[in-house]
Amino acid sequence: MIEVKNLQKQFGKHQVLKGIDFTINPGEIYGFLGQNGAGKTTTMNILTGLTSYRQGDIVIDGLPLQGNIEKLQKVIGYLPEDPQFYPYMKGIEYLEYIGKISGYSRETIDKRNQELLHLVNLTEASNRKIGGYSRGMRQRLGLAVSVYNHPKILFLDEPSSALDPQGRRELLDIILGLKDENTTIFLSTHILSDVEKICDRIAILHEGTIHLEENLETLQEQYLQPVYEIQWEGDCSALKEPLLQESWVDKININKNHMTLYVHDRKKAQGKLLEVLSGFSLPIISLSLKRSSLEDIFVKVVNGK
Repeated sequence: MIEVKNLQKQFGKHQVLKGIDFTINPGEIYGFLGQNGAGKTTTMNILTGLTSYRQGDIVIDGLPLQGNIEKLQKVIGYLPEDPQFYPYMKGIEYLEYIGKISGYSRETIDKRNQELLHLVNLTEASNRKIGGYSRGMRQRLGLAVSVYNHPKILFLDEPSSALDPQGRRELLDIILGLKDENTTIFLSTHILSDVEKICDRIAILHEGTIHLEENLETLQEQYLQPVYEIQWEGDCSALKEPLLQESWVDKININKNHMTLYVHDRKKAQGKLLEVLSGFSLPIISLSLKRSSLEDIFVKVVNGK
């Protein structure tokens, strides 16, 4: 659906993109991560035809981007980080304007407007002037505009940055719903917990290059920490010393009936842990291997650890 090879971009003497490569498959949600200034928005502006580039190959929906921008804009939707509107217009008026310039009939416009206002939870605010909208409301109106033409590919630049936790949850549900309709979604955000909830694959852009691109589930498996969280039925303090005698145990922290057990050989621990724990008379309530959060992984990647 989207193929990018050796994409480079320079502003003056500053090279923002230093030859990045990535592929986005049809119908997936692709998380594009990076620190401020890493080049995320520049990449997105290039892919949507808003910024030129001199070197690299970009193919979107089977067509080279260069020479086909007008054709591709018909299959692309784009929500910038801070969408701008005419503040004197009402929300419903702006959507009508979008429908008219898109060439839809009056009946189709009315139907689509009501669908989208319901989708982004702006039905009650539709007759208010946009100048009186909060930033979060403008963000939701921007989302409605970006999907007005049923795009195959949707670019979202920090879509939830202005939303409260409930608004973010609603937005993520909308994005997942669009995926169910086979929309391909390119998502740039710094809210890593949102990425963990909805993305299929991620790329981490750092200092103009992609340092990592991976399926999210595979990535989390690769970065499993050698730490076990164990909940016992009672105080487990007496178990600390016997467990420390095992060669694969590094250290143990205990808080009443909760134990955090660190190992330096996870493979050996996997084969021995249950056998050793079953030898104690104190029952276990739960046992889990701690997973690195995406934030943990992100920090390790950008710091080269």
